[in-house]
Amino acid sequence: MVARFPTLPLQDAGPPTPASAPDWMSPPIPWQSQQSAPQQTIDDSTLFTFLRCQRRAYLDTYGNAELQATPSDYLVKLKGDSAVHRKTVLAEFQPISNPNRHRNDVAASTQATYALMQQGVDHICRGTVAAVKEDGTIGYVSQPDLWIKQPGASWLGNWHYVPLDIKLGKKPKQEYQLTAAFHAYVLAAWQGVIPVTAHLRLRERPYVIDMEKQWPILLELLDNCETVLTAEKTPDVFISRSRCDMCVWLNHCYEVAQEQNHLSLLPGVTLNRYRHLDKLGLTTVETLARNQPATLAQASGFELKVAEKLVHQAQAKMSGVAIARTDSNNNFTLSPQELPSAPIELYFDIEAAPDQDLIYLHGILVVNNQTQAETFIPLVAREPESEVTAWNQFQHVVAHYPDSPIYHFCPYEAQTVRRLAERYGSIIDIDELLGRFVDIHKRIVDTVTLPIESYALKHIARWIGFEWRDSSANGAQSICWYDNWLESQDEQYLNDILKYNEDDCRATFWVKRWLANFAAPLWENDAEAG
Repeated sequence: MVARFPTLPLQDAGPPTPASAPDWMSPPIPWQSQQSAPQQTIDDSTLFTFLRCQRRAYLDTYGNAELQATPSDYLVKLKGDSAVHRKTVLAEFQPISNPNRHRNDVAASTQATYALMQQGVDHICRGTVAAVKEDGTIGYVSQPDLWIKQPGASWLGNWHYVPLDIKLGKKPKQEYQLTAAFHAYVLAAWQGVIPVTAHLRLRERPYVIDMEKQWPILLELLDNCETVLTAEKTPDVFISRSRCDMCVWLNHCYEVAQEQNHLSLLPGVTLNRYRHLDKLGLTTVETLARNQPATLAQASGFELKVAEKLVHQAQAKMSGVAIARTDSNNNFTLSPQELPSAPIELYFDIEAAPDQDLIYLHGILVVNNQTQAETFIPLVAREPESEVTAWNQFQHVVAHYPDSPIYHFCPYEAQTVRRLAERYGSIIDIDELLGRFVDIHKRIVDTVTLPIESYALKHIARWIGFEWRDSSANGAQSICWYDNWLESQDEQYLNDILKYNEDDCRATFWVKRWLANFAAPLWENDAEAG
């Protein structure tokens, strides 16, 4: 099914300009070779980036490339994995036609793609289609992974095309859907019909996009993108830990944020919360720190506990010291039972490859508080098929210390133990085992406000004074090392993984020890007051 414009005769010089169509359509007009280049061009990659970060889209367009960081090994790996996935999916579509591409000549590349469409070929790989706004100021350039021929009359004949984008992700994210809708929007200028659907091929399944639903969102998005890219002003910085980590502009933006003492460097200040704070004129750490939590909650609409955390975070940043969280009776919110100590304690950290659904290392640091001995036990799956062996080894080790609490950082380790038990079975009581698990990250976040920019393990441990032997190592790099190990069998890659994992375990130990020392006088005061 397609949404058609009123039938118009096909012209030799190219497709006709669309006549009037229902309000939700309103496509652009063809970008042809005789037209002068528009003042600004928006392509699908720019639009995709804009949906994730307006500042990055602007910097990609106008920024100084010398300020970009070298892409991380993990980002390079993701691009490689995406290319393999794309090749695998494209192999399902045969025959495939590849149009001639004319470098720096968008109109010529479009004409080459359009010529194949006029011939009615079944599949066109990475074909370029371009259109412009009616006033000729903004150009739109689309290049999906595939144009797929479908039955249904258009200016081309008794067929038309629909776009297919291939993505490595598992979920149909909004940026995926709107980018695919953009392809259909641009193509409509050339074939005279707008497909009612556009298509995604994700890692695990196909996904169909409802064009009529996405159309008004897309038009508003294009207007916003145009406004930002033609404003001649770089959008304000905002450091989002979930979206900025792998961006090549992160170092540059981080320096800007530090110079501004930007509120986004405070944990808990999300973009939505920042907008509320901005409206209240609370744009610096200093102004936020001077607020009372109850006053901020009333003015902003935040929950009181959120307002309290934000104010305390600003105050900790200003003072450089940790702030204990207390209840209505002014007692410390962490009890001794929630931070158990024992003669022997275990500190546990997992290394995993999510793309392979694989746990390749269980790292356990055994700390003997009586002898002060620290022993690291790495349980490695030297090949993916050994995952179950490493899992069983882990169970034997923890069973050897039945009275020891098992400290970890964030819920992932506990969730993974439960999942592995369901997958492979268990030789010990998993509920009893998980009852010994203690999430030190939750203990910190719930009870203490620290003068740091993130409650990730590295930020907390480094503030305490711990340093990793390889300062650049992280979980993403560990995944790359494991891939390298599987490919080369070079033991150095495994050694790098073990060193990094051991340091993660030791950092978790340092954080627990710091929290216990911080809590001791507070528990003593609470006991005396009680």
